[in-house]
Amino acid sequence: MQIRTPEFKESARIALHDVGLQKALGNVKNGFPGKRAAAMARLPEFDALRDQARDVKNHVIAHLDLYLEQFEAKVLENGGHVHWCRTSEDARQTILKICREQNARTVTKGKSMVTEEINLNEFLEQNGIQPIETDLGEYIIQLRGEHPSHIIAPAIHLNLEDVADTFHAHHHTPRSVDPKVLMQEARERLREKFAAADVGITGANFLVAETGSSIIVTNEGNGDLTQILPNTHIVVTSIEKVVPTLEDMTLFLRLLARSATGQECSVYNTLSTGGRRPGDQDGPENFHVVLVDNGRSDMVGNDFQDMLRCIRCAACMNHCPVYGAVGGHSYGWVYPGPMGSVLTPQMIGIEQGALLPNASTFCGKCESVCPVHIPLPKLMRHWREKEFEKHLTPRTARWGLGGWAFMARRPALYRKFSALSNAALRLMAGKKGYIRKIPMVGAWTDWRDMPAPSGKTFMQQWQEKQRSGH
Repeated sequence: MQIRTPEFKESARIALHDVGLQKALGNVKNGFPGKRAAAMARLPEFDALRDQARDVKNHVIAHLDLYLEQFEAKVLENGGHVHWCRTSEDARQTILKICREQNARTVTKGKSMVTEEINLNEFLEQNGIQPIETDLGEYIIQLRGEHPSHIIAPAIHLNLEDVADTFHAHHHTPRSVDPKVLMQEARERLREKFAAADVGITGANFLVAETGSSIIVTNEGNGDLTQILPNTHIVVTSIEKVVPTLEDMTLFLRLLARSATGQECSVYNTLSTGGRRPGDQDGPENFHVVLVDNGRSDMVGNDFQDMLRCIRCAACMNHCPVYGAVGGHSYGWVYPGPMGSVLTPQMIGIEQGALLPNASTFCGKCESVCPVHIPLPKLMRHWREKEFEKHLTPRTARWGLGGWAFMARRPALYRKFSALSNAALRLMAGKKGYIRKIPMVGAWTDWRDMPAPSGKTFMQQWQEKQRSGH
């Protein structure tokens, strides 16, 4: 996947004027948040579970090496194989080697953001292997030559009419806008792929150290067919997905679906523990787990360690006003929204990802809804600090911050300047009560009016309240 993160501002500008995209994004803003709130209300202990999940994740991160080694030992005991991959290239080459050992020509895939991260589909195609996305949303965008715009609803940037046009063009069937007809079309074509696949590739929502199991959480049966029908099942996932026990896994399952889609529980929660055993009626003969690092181990012990708690529920982006306005493709790489604004600079470098931590209103909604209490605004501030330290911040912004710092160290000057600015803005507003345009901050007022200030600074109002005894 080509990195377009440095083009975020231009991509966002285009997205804001895309009528079809804005219509589709209404599904994010009007759907998921309300469903999550209703699911929370039906589970009084939800916040207590969040605290427990945070603590379990912190414990695992502190002992990540031990739990990963325990997981590996159990997988080997169950007859499977574990492959440790430091980079995307390591992971791609490992998967290719397994596929070639099976003489694979067709690979079915369940939804996996890690395979997007390592750019697996394009790599397999270049090496003569056809990857088939079997999640409905992923299947649609694969036909369109696009990448996911959301980590749990990959085609959420599309409207029903877009899907109808895509199926009509690729399936050569009469155009229909009936969701049932479109679903049946996809089902008929994917069934053939499931039956013909030599290898099935899935991601993993969690890895269980106690049993050597992987689990996928889905609302479609495609994940089960992907990992049961082919002769070989490859789990591609990242190292921070491990949890200690099955009991811990159930704790996270209670949070995941509610935070993601507002469901009590996903339709399918499927555990895989090794390959087929004697007496099993189905299942793959070969079971492989590809563990991808890609910079995650470097996060242990640094300012961004809290990000390793993420369970990929997408609650942060579902509630983010920036994501809700510009969509996922504007972010220019695999992970969009607040979680992507923290994770992407870690993986591609702050030099290319600097715009994302700045693409936030810092309203704090992302942190408030995170099921594992990740302090996302704080982590984005850390990236802004690193951007400033590397002199990547635009010169005008650096001058502005330097000017503010100069006055902040001189309280009398700061108060005088604040009072003059307040009066000037009040004068600019006139009787309208708002300001349409402010020099030098057009990037803000081009899109919104600024309410007129009260005419008094905060310090002036505070002193008045103190004198009045309030």
